[in-house]
Amino acid sequence: MKFTKLNLLKFISATALLAAGSIVQAQNFPVKPIRLVVPFAPGGSTDIIARAVGDALGRQLGQPVIVENKAGGGGSIGALEVMRAPKDGYTIGMATVSTTAANPAINPKIGYDPITDFTAISNIAATPNIIAVNPSFPAKDFKTFMEVLKANPGKYSYSSSGTGGIGHLQTELFKSLTGVFIVHIPYRGAGPALADTVGGQVSMIFDNLPSSLPFIKDGKLVPIVVAAPKRLAQLPNVPTFAEVGLAPVNRMAYYGLLGPAGIPKEVVDKYNAALQKVVADPAVKKRIEDTGSIINVNGSEAFAKEIKAEYTVYKEVVAKQKLQLD
Repeated sequence: MKFTKLNLLKFISATALLAAGSIVQAQNFPVKPIRLVVPFAPGGSTDIIARAVGDALGRQLGQPVIVENKAGGGGSIGALEVMRAPKDGYTIGMATVSTTAANPAINPKIGYDPITDFTAISNIAATPNIIAVNPSFPAKDFKTFMEVLKANPGKYSYSSSGTGGIGHLQTELFKSLTGVFIVHIPYRGAGPALADTVGGQVSMIFDNLPSSLPFIKDGKLVPIVVAAPKRLAQLPNVPTFAEVGLAPVNRMAYYGLLGPAGIPKEVVDKYNAALQKVVADPAVKKRIEDTGSIINVNGSEAFAKEIKAEYTVYKEVVAKQKLQLD
């Protein structure tokens, strides 16, 4: 009996020491470089936002933030990388609608639950989405765009960042509401999807605005319709989906930070305090807003609710439209 009690006391002491050690580690965070996983290829909107905040975040935290692209599976490969990382806060990832809502909604075998397998840190920015076409497409406005698609079912194709990504599900929702048929061509990220749309191998793309906007400004893509609360200052002649009678498609994308489930609250709080200072930096603020994005650092609790709400919406879309992986 005495031996058992002694072991119990030792166990309690060891547990207390471990807990105390974890608290000290969290309070001292960070003491080494931080890895920021971008679950898509370079050149897409997620990559742009990550690199806009990465260096400044590192300066605020006092340790380098190293951006690492892990593309594939509509963002699931990068998301799984973050989910499996140690729960110490040194590996975090970019959270997008694709990785936390659209992709898990359509893929029951994705390998993670976006609600329970991650720690939401904070949203960073909300971004409009846009349908843009290659200049060779025989339409330059929404009315003509619809006329061409309805007259030519299956003739034209659209690119996306991957099967199950937001571009895929939003286009499929658009198709279901309008009755048009466009062929889906999935890629390993928005960067290569954009490259082939600009090159004319694919007719159009439903993309996040930050990655498409430079090509639109250069005349290499033609904007047709945008998902945003109102018309954008950068594209004043482009209507919103709400304006053309497609309000369910009028949903913006989010770009935030998350980590594996179980990151200490002290670490999450440090990230949020640093993010607030990062987006207050005029240079960072301008870089993000120049992409057409709206800054929205809302904290862990609010971002977790945002993720859950978006996941619920896309689960309903998948069920209603009977969408499946190819």
